[in-house]
Amino acid sequence: MRLRFLSVFLLVLPACSKEAERVYTVDELMADKALLADLIGKCRRDPGEMGNTSNCQNAAAADFRTRLERM
Repeated sequence: MRLRFLSVFLLVLPACSKEAERVYTVDELMADKALLADLIGKCRRDPGEMGNTSNCQNAAAADFRTRLERM
């Protein structure tokens, strides 16, 4: 009985976790302006939750590099 409960618990537990979000590189974001704009918008709307994620940091770096290239 315990083994059955443990096996069911171990199968259900991963279903409760958040789905991993794909992390975009700075170069990918610089190449896809629409994706960059979308990510920057999401990061600015929710800085507490999203501000320290890899995607937001990469989006900020890509935005900075894009602005430097335009100068």
